[in-house]
Amino acid sequence: MDNPLVSIIVPIYNAAIDLVPCLESIRHQKYENLEILLVNDGSSDSSLEICRMYARLDPRMIIIDKENSGVSGTRNVAIERATGKYLQFVDADDSLDLHATRLMVETIEERGSDLLISHYCSVARNEHTTVYGFLPPDAVMDKGQFARYLMEEPASFYYGVMWNKLYKREIIMAHDIRCNEDFTWSEDMLFNLEYIRYAERFCSLRTPVYYYTRQKKNSLSTKVTPARVLTTKAELFKYYKQLYIDLGLYETYKLQIYSYLVAAAKDMV
Repeated sequence: MDNPLVSIIVPIYNAAIDLVPCLESIRHQKYENLEILLVNDGSSDSSLEICRMYARLDPRMIIIDKENSGVSGTRNVAIERATGKYLQFVDADDSLDLHATRLMVETIEERGSDLLISHYCSVARNEHTTVYGFLPPDAVMDKGQFARYLMEEPASFYYGVMWNKLYKREIIMAHDIRCNEDFTWSEDMLFNLEYIRYAERFCSLRTPVYYYTRQKKNSLSTKVTPARVLTTKAELFKYYKQLYIDLGLYETYKLQIYSYLVAAAKDMV
């Protein structure tokens, strides 16, 4: 198997306290053909200095320093700069298993898929780790099959976030898929719903390769008010509905689609 280039995108905003373990987990990946885009979103702490230190240590690390615009705008800048066959996203306060990228690339290449979703570890404040993932082990699906599984957990991080997935850059660029900068919550889910419209084959990886650290997310969660959640879900509902209409599955899953408005993800708490 060839080793295609993977662009790992790390949006960074005032993440100095957590950034070192994140970058260590990326640069020590067992898969070496990486382009690591460190996108500093106008940090006021020492994040940029840490990035510069790592760029001197590892020439695969490329610094993009920009004015603050939020995570969606930051990811979009990196998407424009990326040159890899695949895009992988990592939050600056999380980390990867050292075999993460290798396993993801091997799986998506062997199965000829457009999107890979992996199980992941959710790390609590007391360092208790819970593994989450809903697709059957080593599943390969067409769009209709994937849509049926998606409706079983429509609000889940597993489906909604960008960091446990591997995307084909050519699909993103061909269809001008970007993160919506008007969304400040669940922007990942909107990106994924757009991507799913154009992807044809989907595969799963049962091995948990990403460590999502929950305790550091509290500062973000305090900004997400119930009113904002309801407004955002109402907007996302339109995308869910249209996707299933296009697939000819809306009447079959209408009740599940409407249930998304009140659904709580099992893996969000």
